[in-house]
Amino acid sequence: MNQYKRLDRKLIKKGSIIDYYNDIIEVNHEKQVIFDYIDHKGAAAMIPVSSDGKIIMVRQYRNAINQYSLEIPAGGLNPGEDPMACAIRECEEETGYQAKNAHHLIDVFTTVAFSNEKICIYYTDDLSPSKQNLDEDEFVTVEKYSLEDLVKMILNGEIQDAKTIAGILAYKNKIS
Repeated sequence: MNQYKRLDRKLIKKGSIIDYYNDIIEVNHEKQVIFDYIDHKGAAAMIPVSSDGKIIMVRQYRNAINQYSLEIPAGGLNPGEDPMACAIRECEEETGYQAKNAHHLIDVFTTVAFSNEKICIYYTDDLSPSKQNLDEDEFVTVEKYSLEDLVKMILNGEIQDAKTIAGILAYKNKIS
């Protein structure tokens, strides 16, 4: 088995959400290679289940893929913020529904090949209507779906967002 040892990490670009580094890695005590590394502050997401059993989803434009994406509400952690508090905050900000409590479901590392981004995913069925409080660059449409419809959308490729796929399938498994 090859041995990997990080020799150095060089900051290439500091961003508002991520920082980009080049890691110099020694492989098997023989050679050095450069790996791209993206440092992420972490995030949290919520599966909000309405009183009629529908899951509240958000549809928003995603620049990286140049298309709209149907997702569970989620967002980045503020410095020092607890992931559950973040999930509850993001749920209300994006959907206009306040979660009175939340239950941890699953944690997901989104892209282990080059990033440490970890999303902690929660669910709630204890919601009360509130109001959206979107960031200035967010334009979000709120939609409701049955769990069965969301699973079908995942399996036929309509939903491709990793956190949403992991969260919905973990929730389905939890309640089955």
